Amino acid sequence: MRAVTLRVLHIDTEHGWRGGERQALWLAAELARRGHRSVVAARAREPLALRSAEAGLDVVPCSPLGELDPRAALQLHAAIRRERIEVVHAHTAHAVAVGALATIGTGTPMVVARRVDFPLRTNAGTRWKYGRAAAIVAVSNAVRRVLVDGGINPSLVTVVPDGVDVHRAVAPAPEATLADLGVQRGAPLVVQVAQLVGHKDPINFVRAIAHARRLVPALQALLVGDGALRGEVEREIHTLMLDGAIHLAGYRTDADALLAAADVVALSSREEGMGSVLLDALAFGRPIAATRAGGIPEVIVDGECGLLADVRDPEGLGSSIARLVTDQQLAARLASRARARAAEFSVERMADRTIEVYERVIEGAAVVSRTRRASASISDSPTRAP
Repeated sequence: MRAVTLRVLHIDTEHGWRGGERQALWLAAELARRGHRSVVAARAREPLALRSAEAGLDVVPCSPLGELDPRAALQLHAAIRRERIEVVHAHTAHAVAVGALATIGTGTPMVVARRVDFPLRTNAGTRWKYGRAAAIVAVSNAVRRVLVDGGINPSLVTVVPDGVDVHRAVAPAPEATLADLGVQRGAPLVVQVAQLVGHKDPINFVRAIAHARRLVPALQALLVGDGALRGEVEREIHTLMLDGAIHLAGYRTDADALLAAADVVALSSREEGMGSVLLDALAFGRPIAATRAGGIPEVIVDGECGLLADVRDPEGLGSSIARLVTDQQLAARLASRARARAAEFSVERMADRTIEVYERVIEGAAVVSRTRRASASISDSPTRAP
């Protein structure tokens, strides 16, 4: 392992604050804590840029108008040169294209993060930008399989699970906060933190709560997050007469505190790269009921640190929720094992594994550079007469 400082440019051009942005910040901050150079390229005034600056990291404004924005790529290209960046880490799908453009002519390798288990698109643009990657970091074996099935060379893909800060202390949200969100005092509470989008399947969550309430009539639920399916979710809640039982909290900056206040943490996804919110639930020692989507079974061992149901099986998920609410001995056993499981996904371990990828691609780029210089030297040598 190299003893010298790494110089890494992290690119994340997303709006808002979701799991991917938090992972990028945690990694960049951990690298900086170890003495490495971490520079974050993010949209100005967006949460990642603001929080990176608060953490003492250098921030490069990057606000591409589209994936192939030459102006944004030139700005990053200049930053790579100026900061003598050794590796570029594109943390989101949209960051891959601008990162690929920015590294042209620099000799700087690009590492791509893949956190979702959606198949890659088959167009020329996707093939080009992923073809520029020196390595792809998949957050789970499930994601790795999707990439390989989509034509990515298996040797390029390394599994590095997302991390969680196991050292932070998060106080559960007080009863007054829960009451303001509509939660009835003293009622058992299920919390799901997820965008209201298709692959998170919030309709499955609503139907699971309907089933669970047949077994635990006092049950209350919070859906924390927003998205395109909010209207559809609201209609389903009304159709199932759950208006006083399921409360839509929208985007919240205190999502961790709401999770910590849950009697059960749920995740109803039908597709999921890993489900990093479940790492938070493990760290907080919360009983978990989730689906078997994507990489979730690589995080939650069924019956040991949570209960798993099949995808699109609201009765199964609802039964798991009700069981955790009514069987306190089971809930306590799963919660006690959850914290030990969380330690296996610490930010420190995630950083260790990522650094190994960085060092491998930097060495590979150095070998290519030496080979090119040697070839150029030979071609420039005067030809001797026979």
